Amino acid sequence: MSDFSAFPHSSPSGATLAVRHVPATITPRAVVQINHGLAEHAARYQRFARFLATRGYHVYVHDHRGHGATRASDSIPGAFASKDGASKVIADVAAIHALIGERHPGLPVVTFGHSMGGLIALNFAETHPAASAALAVWNSNFNAGLAGRAGQVALRLEAFFKGSDTPSAILPKLTFQAWANAMPDRRTDFDWLSRDPLEVDLYVVDPLSGWDATVSMWQDVFRLIYAGGDAVNLAKLPKALPVHLIGGAEDPATDKGEAIAWLAEQMQKADLSDVTVEILAATRHETLNEINRDQSMAGFAAWLDSRIAAPMQA
Repeated sequence: MSDFSAFPHSSPSGATLAVRHVPATITPRAVVQINHGLAEHAARYQRFARFLATRGYHVYVHDHRGHGATRASDSIPGAFASKDGASKVIADVAAIHALIGERHPGLPVVTFGHSMGGLIALNFAETHPAASAALAVWNSNFNAGLAGRAGQVALRLEAFFKGSDTPSAILPKLTFQAWANAMPDRRTDFDWLSRDPLEVDLYVVDPLSGWDATVSMWQDVFRLIYAGGDAVNLAKLPKALPVHLIGGAEDPATDKGEAIAWLAEQMQKADLSDVTVEILAATRHETLNEINRDQSMAGFAAWLDSRIAAPMQA
């Protein structure tokens, strides 16, 4: 089995992507392409990747621009790009899908995203509607509403007065810090991620996680939020596309799962016929690192098996 070390892959966007891969350990059914969240990195998905591999799924996960070991001449740590960052991060996902197509011709590809990665996954599916055999969006908030618009105004002011390549001073207070304050009797500022103290501690000591994003990255995140949840863009998705949505009932980043329920409603309004939505009780933001992660992973694999045809036997 792969040791999960990263290898470089050149994207047409100009980025050199740090990519990790775990091959299926039984006859492969499909490939799962994973998109990680904000202020983290691909290596944190090793447990999930190895689990999916035992169920017959090749897995690829890469560090997005501004994260982990991915590098680009027009990007600095904490930023997607100096301009057009949202479109470039989508182009990088397309580059990974092209790599998968070369390595595993004929296998269906499932696009998966957690949190910010869910924003990226849905936007990718909308701009490349024929690329995904199934789509999974976990713990993402596309329902920013008027508060999000106010955040965009604040970001424009920050960009004007101090530039866009500096960490935002305002958005962390409205997001990470607010979510931390929502946790009763919190032990750390990242207890909102999980009820598992070991997983929280691993995140806290990880030098590649928990940093403050730049003004430009936050601006790109908002672009992904509003574009992904737009009715016109949702209408671009294939009507029969299988979609798997998960939220946590104790996740402050998704309004305790209400944002996931909202997305499910918008997809149903767009006439998508196969939308599965789960709001998990007593679950915080990182479903894959929660106490109930084994059940969540097993449920997702069972859902995949029900949507992806079993391989033909020789």
